[in-house]
Amino acid sequence: MKDLHPVHLRRIDPSQNMRRFYSISLQPTLFGGASLVRDWGRIGTRGQSMIETFDTPAEAGDALTRLERRKRRRGYLDSYVSRSGGRV
Repeated sequence: MKDLHPVHLRRIDPSQNMRRFYSISLQPTLFGGASLVRDWGRIGTRGQSMIETFDTPAEAGDALTRLERRKRRRGYLDSYVSRSGGRV
């Protein structure tokens, strides 16, 4: 499996009063598989979470890549880190 890092995206559109975040990460399971952890919601809220378990880390990595591509097509952009080290 490729070394995939967590993905943090956001979509802001003031004309639609839209301020959304979307995060995806991989976590190992106790049985050699991997879990895909997704968090999403309105910026400034806790949002929602979903955990999807896969038999192999490669399957989870493929799912992460697919989800990231889909969100970027829908207008989500990277959340950049500010100079103070906090997320913007």
